[in-house]
Amino acid sequence: MPGADAAVDPAAAPPPAGWEEARSRVYAVGLAAALPVVDRPLAETDGHTLAAPLAPRTDLPAFPTSSVDGWAVRGPGPWRVVGRVLAGGTPEPLTGDGTTVEIATGAMVPEGASAILRVEESTRTGDDRIAGTPRPAPEWRLPGEEARAGEELLPAGTPVDPALIGLAASCGYDSLPVRRPPRAALLVFGDELLTSGPPGAGRVRDALGPAVPAWLRRYGCQVRAADVTGPVADTLPAHVAALRQAVAGADLVCTTGGTMHGPVDHLHPALQALGADYVVNTVAVRPGFPMLLARLVGADGRARFVAGLPGNPQSAIVALVSLVAPLLAGLQGRPMPVLPHATLTEPIRGRGSYTHLALVRLDVAAGTARPVGHVGSAMLRGLAGADGFAVIRPDTSGEVGARVPVVPLPLMPGERTW
Repeated sequence: MPGADAAVDPAAAPPPAGWEEARSRVYAVGLAAALPVVDRPLAETDGHTLAAPLAPRTDLPAFPTSSVDGWAVRGPGPWRVVGRVLAGGTPEPLTGDGTTVEIATGAMVPEGASAILRVEESTRTGDDRIAGTPRPAPEWRLPGEEARAGEELLPAGTPVDPALIGLAASCGYDSLPVRRPPRAALLVFGDELLTSGPPGAGRVRDALGPAVPAWLRRYGCQVRAADVTGPVADTLPAHVAALRQAVAGADLVCTTGGTMHGPVDHLHPALQALGADYVVNTVAVRPGFPMLLARLVGADGRARFVAGLPGNPQSAIVALVSLVAPLLAGLQGRPMPVLPHATLTEPIRGRGSYTHLALVRLDVAAGTARPVGHVGSAMLRGLAGADGFAVIRPDTSGEVGARVPVVPLPLMPGERTW
C-alpha cells in the first residue's frame, strides 16, 4: 500500500513516524477508503456526511415574498381592496393604481405591487378603503436574496446536522447523497483489568472500555454496547479470534493495550496472523508513542482498520486524536481537521526529538491556553479538566507567549468552542 509501512513484522518495525506525517498518512489512507455514497431521505441523514455540494434547485426565495402581514398596494392611496393572498397561493396581478390586496407573511407578492403597508400601520376609511404610509424600505424578500439556483451553499464533506437538513429541504431536496457514519468496535486487552468496583490486589480498573466508545461517537462513529468486548484473554488465539470477529462488522476496530512487544502483548502477532499491513507503526509523540494503525482488506475488497491504542489511558486518548480522528475524517470524506492556534500563558517543556502533546485548558475569548496538572500517561485527572492538547513540535519548547497549534478534544455534535 503506498505510503504504508511494510507488512506486520515486529522484527522489521521501522522507526517511529513523525506526528504530523502520521496524521497526513492516515488521513490519506482513510480518504482512499472513503465509505460508499448512498442516497438517503432527508429525515435519515442526521450524522451523515454530504457526498456532493449542496446547491438550491431554485432561487431562494423562489418568488417575491411578503415579510409582514399587511396590504400589497399599487400606486398612491387610499386603496380599494380587491382581494386577499395567503401563503401558498398565487395572486392575480394588481393592474390598477389605487388598489390593494390583503397579504399574509410568507405570501407571494402580486405582480404590479409597488409597496406593502403593514397592517398595524394601516387604517380603514369611511368608504371602506385602506389608508396609511408604507415604509420606504421594501417589506418583501426578493427572489434569490438568500441564494441563487445552483449556487454552492455547502461543500461535499460537510457533516449533516439539523440545520443542514432544514436548509436542504428549503432548497427543494427530498433526499441527499451522503456517506454513512463509520461503524466502530472496541477490544479491551489486559488480564489485569477490572470492569467493576475499586482497584486493588494488583489489578486496575478498566477506564478505556467505558470511555473510548463515547469519544468515538463524538467523532461521528456508530458504536453499540455489543461492539465493546473485553477484557480479551492475554493469549494469541484469543486476540486473533476477537480481532477477526470485530473486523467482520466494523469499519474501524480500536484496541487498548498490547501495542508493545512484551510477553503478553499479542496485538502485533495477531495482526500478522490476519494478514494486516501497517499504515503507521509507532509515532514520535509523547505521551503515547507505541500507537499504531493497521489495515486489513476484507473478502469484499473493502479496507477495514485497526487502531492500536496504548494501555495507559492518557496515551490512548493521544492516539485517538492523533490517528483515529484524521482516519475517520478521511473515511467520511470530510476535510483534514485544521488545528486552531492559541497563545501559551505558561511554559510547556519540549520532549526532545518527539512531538509533545500537552493537555491544556483553553480561554476561547482570549485565545489562550494554559497547561493543566496531573498529566502522567496513566492519569485521567488532567484530561477531565482539559479542552485539548497543545502541540509542542520536536526540538522546541513552548515558551510563554508562543502561538502553538491545539488539537481540540472532540465535542458532541453542535458544540463549538472555536
